[in-house]
Amino acid sequence: MTNAARISDAEWEVMRVIWERSPITANEVVTKLSETSDWNHRTIRTMLNRLVKKGALSVEHRGKTYLYRAAVARSVCVRKETMSFVDRVLGGAVSPMLISFVKNTKLSPDEIAELRKALEDKEK
Repeated sequence: MTNAARISDAEWEVMRVIWERSPITANEVVTKLSETSDWNHRTIRTMLNRLVKKGALSVEHRGKTYLYRAAVARSVCVRKETMSFVDRVLGGAVSPMLISFVKNTKLSPDEIAELRKALEDKEK
């Protein structure tokens, strides 16, 4: 995925299906998304094509079947989207967002330990 490419909210739904089930056929993507959305098959196929053009997906042709795979890791997309959000909404200031999440989100002991370790590692 290029630096300029952004994934729309609808495209995130498509990517979630592909990250969970990759490799997956176009028909399987359509079937899965039909369970949770009212998009028709042409809309979903258009999003698949857009994601291929953006470099987020790769496609392999097997006869009449199109097999899709994620060309970029979920963590890369999440990091990119997070930084875009922080820049757009918070002017690049991460700490207000983190403090808000920590104060307003129920966290398990394991999540607290992971956050503590991440902060300790950041101090080093």
